[in-house]
Amino acid sequence: MLHSAALRLFVVGGLALLAACAQQPGKPLAARQTEAIEANRRAELRFRSGDFDGAVQHYQVALRIAQSVEDVDGIAANAVNLSIAYQRLGKHAEARASLAPVLDHSRLNFPSARLAQAALRRAVLDFDQRRYAGAGEWLEKASAWCGQRGCTLSAAIDNVRGLLALEEGRTDAAAASARAALDRSLGSGDRVEAANAMRLLGNAAIRAGDAAAALAALTEALAIDRELALPRKIYLDLVGLGRASALGGERVAARTYYERALAVSEADRDALAACRT
Repeated sequence: MLHSAALRLFVVGGLALLAACAQQPGKPLAARQTEAIEANRRAELRFRSGDFDGAVQHYQVALRIAQSVEDVDGIAANAVNLSIAYQRLGKHAEARASLAPVLDHSRLNFPSARLAQAALRRAVLDFDQRRYAGAGEWLEKASAWCGQRGCTLSAAIDNVRGLLALEEGRTDAAAASARAALDRSLGSGDRVEAANAMRLLGNAAIRAGDAAAALAALTEALAIDRELALPRKIYLDLVGLGRASALGGERVAARTYYERALAVSEADRDALAACRT
């Protein structure tokens, strides 16, 4: 668990050194940065293999190194990555605490883009726990830090805003946010958020009772997610296609989509388990 003590600067105290003893110099900044890069590389490898506990350990190392030299970009990036790893473990309290170095009245001057990234991550965490009021508040903070002209996170912010609207029963608002996210993602070439927007449009269409529109949007989302090789997203697309097919009265097609979704989920778990052995 990442306690608040891990976010403070530790000073090792002791007796005064004898004059004859030379104090070893600190490591040069380049060496510390190299250590942080290596910790990040190991964390990413652990994360990709499904070893989220291992990823947490290495992201913590990278975060501490960044804090020790006040590398604001490194602190923000590792705080977000650590939060994601904790979320995969189902440790939401720790995932929120991981963002504290960036969001909780930091004395450091973080770039607005990094603040937006951390706030969006916090919104996603609150959304995942059905804390919709909190998610909405953090989403607005992310949007403010992103700026009126937008930033690289604009599409992602629109997509999360759409998800929140959908959960609150505001189907039209959800679809509008999804279309805004799609426009932004197509303009920036962000295929991940483009697929997220298409999936959101599909789910909004299901809520609106439009099976044909849902099938069209979800089919496009599936095509992108398959090209990007994202099993978790492919699973969601297939489940959505199953729901859309059932809505349209196509029970055989719905069952086939659900079976495919189950197969993808099981294969993904098996692949992650194989990576860890």
